[in-house]
Amino acid sequence: MSKHHLPALSTSDGPFPTVVTPESAGWGYSGLKVLDLPAGGSAKIATGDAEHLVLPLSGSCRVTNVGEVFELAGRKDVFDGVTDFAYLPRDTEFTVTTDAGGRFALPSARCEQRLPARYGPAADVPSEARGAGTCAREVHNYCLPGTFDADRLLVCEVLTPGGHWSSYPPHKHDEHGEHERELEEIYYFEIARDGLGYQRVYGTDERPIDVLAEVRSGDVVLVPHGWHGPSMAAPGYDLYYLNVMAGPGPDRAWLITDDPAHAWVRETWGSTR
Repeated sequence: MSKHHLPALSTSDGPFPTVVTPESAGWGYSGLKVLDLPAGGSAKIATGDAEHLVLPLSGSCRVTNVGEVFELAGRKDVFDGVTDFAYLPRDTEFTVTTDAGGRFALPSARCEQRLPARYGPAADVPSEARGAGTCAREVHNYCLPGTFDADRLLVCEVLTPGGHWSSYPPHKHDEHGEHERELEEIYYFEIARDGLGYQRVYGTDERPIDVLAEVRSGDVVLVPHGWHGPSMAAPGYDLYYLNVMAGPGPDRAWLITDDPAHAWVRETWGSTR
């Protein structure tokens, strides 16, 4: 285990098989917990100074917050299409309860504003096809600028077919400028049929980072800075990852810069991103 590749269960704490906090990651904003509950199980979570989503990975649940109840229909697993979700503000407590059991991602971001708790219907989640050929993948844009209002939190998920590459061309978002915003990023992986994939992260002479991780279900890769990509799905094994991003910028924006050595690849896709 390196400080940037966290194998499954290496950060577990009670009902949370995955725990990433700003403190454990060594940065300022982005966090993620995965909550694993048995049938009839429940857990109470305090948001503290961070806004949260409850995003089902498998199963359904009930989210209760200060008299509000959000019934999340969820999904069978991460390869079963888009799910509904709930948004919870900073400075509150909420309870997740499930009848049949399930796993629920809790992406979070430290923030200043306290926005209202809300339900996010699956029907309102924009899905898009990105790339082309062996770079084709499906993206679900849960909580991005223009798709769902938040203070700092950005969340999406990507499904990459076996044998394909995503997060490609490699790109970065580690400085504030006209075409880029500084965002810390968490990749949380699940892989069909207990398979494997690979994740690359690399930096510059000024800000070095060097990760080539073999990833399996439940693994996390942290991207504090640098070029990241490709995310590589081994043939025969579809690859899923949840991206959680947040940063210090005055605006909530997802702006990236492609690695100039590989940016030409995007031009071969025509109108697809």
